Amino acid sequence: MPREKGRKVVASNKKARHDYAILDTYEAGMALTGTEVKSLRAGRASLVDAFAQERDGELFLHAMHIPEYTQGTWTNHEPRRTRKLLLNRVEIDKLVGKTREGGLTIVPLQVYFSDGFAKVEIALAKGKKSYDKRQDLAKRDADREIARVSGRRGKGMDD
Repeated sequence: MPREKGRKVVASNKKARHDYAILDTYEAGMALTGTEVKSLRAGRASLVDAFAQERDGELFLHAMHIPEYTQGTWTNHEPRRTRKLLLNRVEIDKLVGKTREGGLTIVPLQVYFSDGFAKVEIALAKGKKSYDKRQDLAKRDADREIARVSGRRGKGMDD
């Protein structure tokens, strides 16, 4: 059977980009069971409230929800189990060092298949304050208004 090519996004965490300032991103593999992979291929996963944490020199993904596989039997997985992230030692040490400095956390942004392998995009992030979120919303609204007006001008429909 030919291997898949390209990138197929299964789930994305839009709330993370709203709640955190993203400093750096990494691509990590995940240690999954067979029924978890089948459930992901069906496009079923949720990253709401998920986070990564270091334990014994390794990174683990907590609170990610992959529902049970519908055709699974007694071998089905637990939906919110802790999953090991697969990264290079240098990347793990860098992430752990930055989170220990203070104020930073590791959040998952996307789960996807890259050339047939399940991957998760994780980010080193700093929590935003509520006024930062309001500034981001105001900036986005202003940019949208500018794009709308310039689009109307390009079509010759001046206000």
